[in-house]
Amino acid sequence: MTGKDETGGLSHVAADGTARMVDVSVKPDTSRMARATGRIRMSPEAYEAIRSNSIRKGDVLGVARVAGIMAAKRTSELIPLCHPLPLHDVGVAIAPDPALPGFQVEVVARTVGKTGVEMEALTGATIALLTIYDMAKAVDRSMVISDISLAQKVGGGGGEYARLDGTGVAP
Repeated sequence: MTGKDETGGLSHVAADGTARMVDVSVKPDTSRMARATGRIRMSPEAYEAIRSNSIRKGDVLGVARVAGIMAAKRTSELIPLCHPLPLHDVGVAIAPDPALPGFQVEVVARTVGKTGVEMEALTGATIALLTIYDMAKAVDRSMVISDISLAQKVGGGGGEYARLDGTGVAP
């Protein structure tokens, strides 16, 4: 979708200028996938505490994975004009990155439907990162969440999309 409706107007703006949900009822169901990524940078102490599972609140990465899945499922409750979607799969991967130090998060959302799952993947990544912050803030309140972005999208009328890194390669 290009952000414009069939008449060339903006798809989220009604004739009277008010915001509206886009009518996708005439669009065909297609297989859709979106992948979003983000990162959280922290002190070496917080990084090691999370990696060694010694944070008092418990298994930070396990809870963050579940939080990311839950958030993706509730995206339409958080983003006003998002359509509620039947998600067929949400995967959350969290990888340590000693160079930050911190963690890289990747969320992949899949469905078959009339509209894409980009917002679900982005919401899942954001909430997974915020959960890491929440659970480790007693060790480091200066953690920085950054680079939350859509990495890839497949399906729908808008075709495929892959964000390129500085070398021209999709991350």
